Amino acid sequence: MIMIKRKIIRIAATISALSGIVIIVSTIWPIIEYQLTDANAYSTLISPLSNDSDYTKASTWFPSAPNNDKFNETKVSFYTISIPKLKIDKATVAIGGEDLSKSLVQYPGTALPGKNGNAVIFGHSILPIFYNPKNYMAIFSTLPTLKKGDDIFINFDGIEYKFKVEEMVEIYPSDIQILEQNLSDSFITLVTCVPPGDPRNPKRLLVKARVVT
Repeated sequence: MIMIKRKIIRIAATISALSGIVIIVSTIWPIIEYQLTDANAYSTLISPLSNDSDYTKASTWFPSAPNNDKFNETKVSFYTISIPKLKIDKATVAIGGEDLSKSLVQYPGTALPGKNGNAVIFGHSILPIFYNPKNYMAIFSTLPTLKKGDDIFINFDGIEYKFKVEEMVEIYPSDIQILEQNLSDSFITLVTCVPPGDPRNPKRLLVKARVVT
């Protein structure tokens, strides 16, 4: 009987240890995998890293960026974005909002969708295994899986615009070139912290797209 009890205890301990390893690997591996694969696919603009911040607040993502409402003269406060590949359907974007736990946020002073210029839209990310396209704390977790040519749809003030991804770039928080306005056409730039799930969130991934219809 004692031998059986010891055997059961050993089996239980082994199962517990294996479960712990699985949990640790499932947490750390997505970050490592991103560094080994996706991160190498994007060019990186190098500059100093900013200090740690509360990334549920949009204003902390590019702390040195100026606040300019020049391009945001509109009565529209919200619009929607859909990204079929990521199963994001009519997610809310707040113009000049702050709380990324409640919506995506368009950075103040960037052009409105459909207008010449660049609409910069921030979204939160967590570990991809917890991805939920309806949860704004997780909504951009799989943004790195987008590719050139993928479709993005924006419905702004009753008009639907279709954009196609043209470029994906990694930057650091002090690289505020992202907010510069190219008036040659209508662009959007989607931004999230990478690697997804890394509590330090040392970089920003930019997904740049141009209007096609």
